[in-house]
Amino acid sequence: MAVTTRRPSPPVPSRRRRNAPARYWRSRWAEAQHSWRLYWQLYLLVIVPVAYFVIFKYIPISNAVIAFKDYNVVQGIWGSEWVGFKNFELFFSNPVFGTLLKNTFILAFYLVLASFPIPIVLAIALNEIRDGLFKRSVQLLTYAPYFISTVVAVSMTILILSPRLGIVNDALGLFGIPAVDFLGDPNYFRHIYVWSDVWQTTGYSAVIYMAALAGIDPALHEAAKIDGASRWQRIRNVDLPGIMPTAVIILVLGVGNMMAIGFEKAFLLQNDLNLAQSEIIATYVYKTGLVNADFSMATAVGLFNSVVNLCLLLFVNFAAKRITGKGLWG
Repeated sequence: MAVTTRRPSPPVPSRRRRNAPARYWRSRWAEAQHSWRLYWQLYLLVIVPVAYFVIFKYIPISNAVIAFKDYNVVQGIWGSEWVGFKNFELFFSNPVFGTLLKNTFILAFYLVLASFPIPIVLAIALNEIRDGLFKRSVQLLTYAPYFISTVVAVSMTILILSPRLGIVNDALGLFGIPAVDFLGDPNYFRHIYVWSDVWQTTGYSAVIYMAALAGIDPALHEAAKIDGASRWQRIRNVDLPGIMPTAVIILVLGVGNMMAIGFEKAFLLQNDLNLAQSEIIATYVYKTGLVNADFSMATAVGLFNSVVNLCLLLFVNFAAKRITGKGLWG
């Protein structure tokens, strides 16, 4: 006699379990309503910046599809022919690709390397000064250049370094040194760009570090003095660890924006003589997209630049977390 076995029927979920997702979302909605009633003034303040980022940052991202199309103004963005990665392949096979990448990386790395430690040194030095008048004077002199526009700063740089009328060449002439065309020699371009930027932004960056120094507990300095620590030892063991989280965040942001170095200054300082080192990705995108009207190629180059920026940001944030335990997120 054959024995038949009945398969056990799958368990029927209880009504309580079936309604769990609905109850979860209802509770979340109730919490959101309660939060809105309590903090509606703050939500109103947030609406404007959120709307700005949505309208001017996130919605335009959809237009990045131009990089994968043969864009035609008449046909429009979505009506143009789809070409895939053709624009990227053309850019990577272009003989100027290596030069653009090298110039951008070297200039950006040089800028981060020079502009990162100097504001820290200035902030610590100002924090140690007890003469109020001298301290305020130095702060004013170092912070004021930040309010000078890039066009004016470049104009001042060109006048100062001019071979005929520049102050620098006049000073060199006093020692019998012939005039040097600084802006016409490619080897001087990176130094001029970086150190003019350091002069313009050091004071502003130092204010951020001084705010971090002001947040250090004075009891730590008092305890160090009681233990006989010198001023240098207090700077090394109290001030530097105190501003380390701020320094790490600024460094991560600086490296994350390496590929997005200022177009305006590079373009204004650029000429036919120093083009070998002054041509970077930002200026190439401008010339390709607006001057030559090749919008698809310009978008592809810009998108490649943004992806490299994102990869650098993720890598530096990961390295900072592994080394110091602090990062932008996580």
